[in-house]
Amino acid sequence: MSKSNIVVPEAKEALERFKMEAANEVGVNLKQGYNGDLTSRQAGSVGGQMVKKMIESYEKGLK
Repeated sequence: MSKSNIVVPEAKEALERFKMEAANEVGVNLKQGYNGDLTSRQAGSVGGQMVKKMIESYEKGLK
């Protein structure tokens, strides 16, 4: 199984919106579809922002 497989296929649209929101927050201009022109730094900052927000959400749920 590839790392990019989505465990819950119904969540695909929500994950795309989440990714776009995270990219906007860190100032990376994502477009629909292929984004292979991004630098590693840009892609990493989007992924890092997504993880940060997921951890914050999880921690809020623990309270």
